[in-house]
Amino acid sequence: MARLLSLPKLGDPQRGFLTVIEKIIPFEIKRVYYIYGATGPRGGHRHKKCVQALVSVTGSCVIQNHDGKQQQSFLLDDAAKLLLLEPEDWHIMENWQDNCVLLVLASEEYDPTDYIDEGY
Repeated sequence: MARLLSLPKLGDPQRGFLTVIEKIIPFEIKRVYYIYGATGPRGGHRHKKCVQALVSVTGSCVIQNHDGKQQQSFLLDDAAKLLLLEPEDWHIMENWQDNCVLLVLASEEYDPTDYIDEGY
């Protein structure tokens, strides 16, 4: 089941903010990528093994998620929000706003055989 976590946000509007990702994600990071310039839906899959942590570094997007039991919708609109997706979480990223940059931290290196394209 997907979980929305709060990251520490240090600073103030005059100096800016610093957000740190450490000791909060339950896996070793083996791959980092980011999605930007998106205008339509992305994703549309789940995984066999890969766990992912998603952060909208700037802008916003909506993550539609289904874990096989329930449908959830998550708005990522703050760099201090982290969405943790388990392998069984079938997800679509959509409604990209304000030049969104979506940072993804993954527990596995890219493996095309890890993807399951069929939804629940």
